[in-house]
Amino acid sequence: MQAHQRESDPWLVGAAITLVVLGLLNLISTGKSTDAVRHALFAAVGLGAMYAISRLRPSNLRRFGWTLFAASVVLLAAVPLIGVATKGAQRWLNFGLFTVQPSELAKLALVLVPAAILAGGYTLGRFAATLLISSVPIGLVALQPDLSTAVVLASTVILMLILARVPLLPLLPLFALGIASLPLAVLFLRPYQLERIHVFLSSNADPQGSGWAALQADIAIGSGGWFGLGREPFYDLRAEYLPESEHDLAFASLVYGWGLFAGLAVVIATMVIVWRAALAARTARTREAALVAAGIGGLFGVQAVVSIAQSLSLLPHTGMPIPLFSYGGTAAILGFVAIGLVLAIRRDGVTRPLWATESRRRRLPRGVSAGAVTVTAMLLVLSVFAWQLQSGRGVEFRAMSDRQMERCIRLPAERGHILDRNGEPLAYNVPEYAVAVVARMFDRDDGPVRAELAALLGVAPEQLAATLESGGDELEVVLGRVTPEQARRIVDAQIPWVLVYPTGRRHYTDGASLASILGHVGLADPQDMERWPQLALGSRVGKAGLEKRYDALLRGTDGRQCMYVAPSGRLVATGERVDPVRGHDLRLHLDMGLQRLATDALTDAVRTSGGDMGAAIVMDARTGAVLTLASVPGFDNNLYGPPVDTVALAAQTEGPGPGRMLNHAAQSAAPPGSTFKIVVAAANAKYNVLSPDAVLAGGASYTYGGHTFANWQPMGPNSLIGAIQWSDNVYFYQLAELLGPERIAATATELGVGEESGIDLPGESAGFLGTPENVASIGGTWYPGSTLLMGIGQGTVSATPVQLARWTSGIATGSTVTPQLAAAYGPDALPIPTAEPRRLSFADQLGPVRAGMRASAAAGTAGQLATLPVAAGAKTGTAEDPSAPGKGLNAWFSAVVPFDAPEIVVSVLVRGGGFGSATSGPVAKKLLERYLAQPRAVPNR
Repeated sequence: MQAHQRESDPWLVGAAITLVVLGLLNLISTGKSTDAVRHALFAAVGLGAMYAISRLRPSNLRRFGWTLFAASVVLLAAVPLIGVATKGAQRWLNFGLFTVQPSELAKLALVLVPAAILAGGYTLGRFAATLLISSVPIGLVALQPDLSTAVVLASTVILMLILARVPLLPLLPLFALGIASLPLAVLFLRPYQLERIHVFLSSNADPQGSGWAALQADIAIGSGGWFGLGREPFYDLRAEYLPESEHDLAFASLVYGWGLFAGLAVVIATMVIVWRAALAARTARTREAALVAAGIGGLFGVQAVVSIAQSLSLLPHTGMPIPLFSYGGTAAILGFVAIGLVLAIRRDGVTRPLWATESRRRRLPRGVSAGAVTVTAMLLVLSVFAWQLQSGRGVEFRAMSDRQMERCIRLPAERGHILDRNGEPLAYNVPEYAVAVVARMFDRDDGPVRAELAALLGVAPEQLAATLESGGDELEVVLGRVTPEQARRIVDAQIPWVLVYPTGRRHYTDGASLASILGHVGLADPQDMERWPQLALGSRVGKAGLEKRYDALLRGTDGRQCMYVAPSGRLVATGERVDPVRGHDLRLHLDMGLQRLATDALTDAVRTSGGDMGAAIVMDARTGAVLTLASVPGFDNNLYGPPVDTVALAAQTEGPGPGRMLNHAAQSAAPPGSTFKIVVAAANAKYNVLSPDAVLAGGASYTYGGHTFANWQPMGPNSLIGAIQWSDNVYFYQLAELLGPERIAATATELGVGEESGIDLPGESAGFLGTPENVASIGGTWYPGSTLLMGIGQGTVSATPVQLARWTSGIATGSTVTPQLAAAYGPDALPIPTAEPRRLSFADQLGPVRAGMRASAAAGTAGQLATLPVAAGAKTGTAEDPSAPGKGLNAWFSAVVPFDAPEIVVSVLVRGGGFGSATSGPVAKKLLERYLAQPRAVPNR
């Protein structure tokens, strides 16, 4: 006898048992062992019922169907009266040892009863009777409310009408009525049901709220892979994040734990049931039996397709189980009863073929094969979609699965120190440690442990208890900060769930001298979080100065102590610990001996001259290494903490002195006065409009365009060298007139005037280099005398001491350099990259300009440098500045030594200090003497 003619159907029974076994595997992997035992018992009862029903004769189908229908209606009617509520819905009846969900009976009843009514063929009366009788259980289920099951029941009736070959004409009004009633049905939906539909229709639902189930289903299927995660540690914890893992989202849960292979097994088993039911319908002896077999196959297929589609978020999550696979006693028993009915129909058709109705009268149910093919195709498409979800976003979903069950406490990294060129600490961390507890795991009721911890902290037990209570539901509660010795004792005590980690309070050794260079640290704000997205909330970052510029090197890498957490927030176990990595030490080019000398000398110069601020830079003329960057008045950056000493900081910022928070050497620009004359002389060297040996008339003033421009003192005729030596204004008025503003500006730009020098200090000022074009662009006017004033560094020119040092060294060496404070970082002293010197296009024509600088230092306005042990080149400057105090004169001085092979450049400004040679000159001389008195090393690039 051929396989399809056997009385039994091992394929059908095997598929049903496979679904049960897969359901049990799902329950076991998610830690629901009790439910697994119950499901196995229900399945055993169902198997017994299946065997008993399989012996049923088709002639008894009608009686069995009406009995099941009556029982379902009675039980459904009893639900509102004596039903029990579970998860907010009243859908079950409790009979002590077991509970019954009457709607599961109604599903099978609405296959049997319509089949019994419509077996005799279509008439309008039978059609109306089917609708009327079916509306009773559908309405009772909808009132529970259980709209998803009501829709399944209604769909089952429609399926039976189609299978029974009811003409399409009567069905069309039914379909139209269903579509028309959809807007009305919305009025009867509960808020949670509306929310589910909104989640499905909206792509931006809150994943922590209404979109939780959809997100977790995606994570489960996407990260499950081919073999699942069920054998990995803490899988039961992962499974807790997937809601309804035993019922509505059982398919997603199975793939999560056992992989896509197991999911495909569910799909294949369902397809076997659908096709074996379709085959039973074809071999059925009566039309009623054929309708029942086809209806049962359709019921299995439709529920599986909808449930899997919901798990893949292709349909709204409405709570649809997969028969025999999803957990549920009533569903399991009724599922096996349905399988038993198919077996009975098959057995009857195979064993009693002579009693079969004539084929032309029996007529197979409409579209059985087409329906089975459609269900098969849909299940295959859903399987492919699940595979694409894994292959396309599997890594992403696995990472999400890991992250959501972990909560990590940040262990801050110790910040690197900042040192001067000789290794002297300039910024370091005062040893300090934070003590915290993992609040949800620490046993607050353990008196001895709490007393021990309080003693180690040096606080009263009552104070410790109050601190713990103040933490509320926070994962971590910081108990306070302790000394290194206290921290060691707490670590040695090994109290469970107590954490000790370094915090370190930042300390600056020379606040007044270095504050504007080093800056300070503070708590990260939104701008910092945008700049460094990986920053954790509460991180300390550089907020100003070098602390900000080199924050990525200094900050280090935070560690973390992770814990595994259930969705409810319950801590389950200790997770990974990653120790923090200390930040790199940063070594500067700064020489603190020179820095302190410059600060003291500037302070004296400002005080004795009546000025209000001073700045000085000492820079290696060959490399740009900044040895000194002094600025007065200064401030104490230790006040910034954190925490910030707001009272002291307010008193400091409101004190006398302009912009004391600025580094005036790099961040304050002023008219450079006569120090700019060497730039004008360099422009003449570049364009050669006047021979350096040419002698121009001198005098006390120069008249141009009806205006008189004064000299700082009457002078005789001068050539270029003499004009630089004695800072002859009249000579440079005439030279500027010959050159014109464009040539001066082009040369000045090449020397770095009017642009940032590139020094590694945030907030540098670019100064200003005016030309007729850019002055007009900002609404100004370029007057005929503006070019003459430009020739002596007045009017439309402003610069910083850093820029002055740059053009001074550029003229002396023939190359401009980029000033740099930082030298190296880390234990291996890795060099900080810097720009290479840039050769001037006119470097070989600068001889006369250098000769003038040398003459000024030997016996000119900078003649005080003549006593230095090496030859120097210099230029002084006294600039009119309306913003300066006193007589409104800024004192400038810039010098290079040794002039025959320049090593160092010193530039000094005292605003309101009067004459440059008298006020700033002595400061520069002290710095040069100090530099020349100490051993000098070959520069490192």
